[in-house]
Amino acid sequence: DLHLSIRRQRQMCIRDRTQTECHFLGNFCDKKSCDFISGSGSNMVALVKSMQTLQFALPTLVLSNKRDAIGLNKAKDLKIPTVCIEAEKLAGCDLNFEAAIQKELENYNIDIICLAGFMRVLSSKFVDFWQGKILNIHPSLLPKFKGLNTFNRVLETNEKLSGCTVHFVDEKLDNGKIIVKKRVFIKKNFSYSM
Repeated sequence: DLHLSIRRQRQMCIRDRTQTECHFLGNFCDKKSCDFISGSGSNMVALVKSMQTLQFALPTLVLSNKRDAIGLNKAKDLKIPTVCIEAEKLAGCDLNFEAAIQKELENYNIDIICLAGFMRVLSSKFVDFWQGKILNIHPSLLPKFKGLNTFNRVLETNEKLSGCTVHFVDEKLDNGKIIVKKRVFIKKNFSYSM
């Protein structure tokens, strides 16, 4: 189905980024990375395995905003420390939430952040502080289909082509400088399922 095809394309996108874009990301080599997740952690697993194989960064921490995120267990299986920070536990204030995140990033001496299925928008203050050091994996060929519910929107508009994009994060949603894109052709029988 489309979701699985795009997931495979994301994983290829991650691998290709590490192989063909290392000159672009060269300043990240030997840097400590933190993957932000909210769900299953499939992107995080692909990133960590690429980092461990190609040694372009050091997977150091996995952070989630959801205590029940399946990806936290996957990270533990990969022997990567995890932390969960839920905004609701911090009176729902984004600044308190991001301050708690920042404290953990400092505790682990994190150099770069990879948003790998992190379903929360970060404030411009946080993004500015980490400018040029936050990457996002988005499940469309940006600038098309920014935001949520990407797979459904792709199918609803009868697209013939979709894919994923890895890009730097800036203050606008799914907008930063593109690092790499990978495409997948959509077959007529594709359906969306999670």
